[in-house]
Amino acid sequence: MYETLFKHPAVLARYRAGPYAEAREQFVESCAQQGYSRRMQVKIAWILMSVAPALDLSKGALTTQDVQRAIEGRMHFLRQPAGVVDAMSSRPVFTRFVVAWLQHTGMFAEATVARRFVGEIDAFTMYLRDERGLSPVTIATRSERLAWFFDSVPSLNSLAGITIGDVDAFVSKMHDQGWSRASLCQLTSSLRSFLKFAAARGWCSGNLAAAITSPRVYAREGIPQGPAWQDVQRLLDETLDHSPVGIRDHAILLLLALYGLRRGEVAMLHLDDLDWHNEIIWIRRTKQRRTQRYPLLPKVGNAILRYLRDVRPRCACRELFLALSAPNRALSADSITAIVHNRINVLGIPSHARGAHCLRHACAQHLLGADFTLKQIGDHLGHRSVNSTMAYTKVDIGALRRVAELDLARLL
Repeated sequence: MYETLFKHPAVLARYRAGPYAEAREQFVESCAQQGYSRRMQVKIAWILMSVAPALDLSKGALTTQDVQRAIEGRMHFLRQPAGVVDAMSSRPVFTRFVVAWLQHTGMFAEATVARRFVGEIDAFTMYLRDERGLSPVTIATRSERLAWFFDSVPSLNSLAGITIGDVDAFVSKMHDQGWSRASLCQLTSSLRSFLKFAAARGWCSGNLAAAITSPRVYAREGIPQGPAWQDVQRLLDETLDHSPVGIRDHAILLLLALYGLRRGEVAMLHLDDLDWHNEIIWIRRTKQRRTQRYPLLPKVGNAILRYLRDVRPRCACRELFLALSAPNRALSADSITAIVHNRINVLGIPSHARGAHCLRHACAQHLLGADFTLKQIGDHLGHRSVNSTMAYTKVDIGALRRVAELDLARLL
């Protein structure tokens, strides 16, 4: 690998003469496979060679503190005059690649955060999966909330010591952090479900679950909020440029706006989900745990083709949308939300909600304004029940305006 980076024999010999030369060279080769540029590969090789002499792998796996001590011991940092600020993130870059190299060789001691009541949470997770049949997303959300609750009561040593005061204090804390009534209702439901499960196994009092009260939430009280459709069209037009990021983001925004997909459904798209011959796209619905087939619209298909042909990194990843900088990796759901949020902010589009889900709301409102039935809109959005779709009937502003414009005097 080194011979492709260093042409001068003396330089090549120096890199291969240092400590752990074979392990360092293998890591640089893996970086090349992950899509790092040649210039970055040279930098990574230099970082490892400069730090390796200060590392002693014979004593076993190293920690982050060991890595930082080795980096601080470099002559470059030792000779810096007092008060000199490092170049942009030099120490974090050194730490990042040295740690990645040690992880690659299996010589890094991972710092793990001790979870509390792991056995009880795992048993509850299996119950939700095997007996309740809940989706993986719902199970992960409930498990995460339980971990937050246990962290909020550091003095708790056993589930038998849980009090209703502990639950109320936790819910109040989440309220103070800005959680809405609907979110708090879901939180208390998760806690109630777990405490019922725990009481049935004799881990805690059977009266706790019944004592938990939830905020009052009225059916369909919330109004789904999304930008106006003309603003969505402006958003799509403004991202239609020739930059790599613009080409990728344009394809993502089309899927969110025209199909009304959730951010996780876009993140889970794979190359195999595109049937180019039959012009079909397959969507894995996260909540329904089923796959839904859609016609591949020409506008969307052309945008995806352009992204695949001109932008997408050539790698073994099967996910459709990837980060454009190395290492090669799939975009997360959070990254897709950030794309929409940033684009909306840059254009100054008026919208209370600015995440990826607001385009799903905009899509539903646009279909409703085009006189599609609730059944058709629900099928398009992948709703399990028409009740989920009925929330959009409250935001048909066009119909309300037509009612307001009626000359009621003629009816009297």
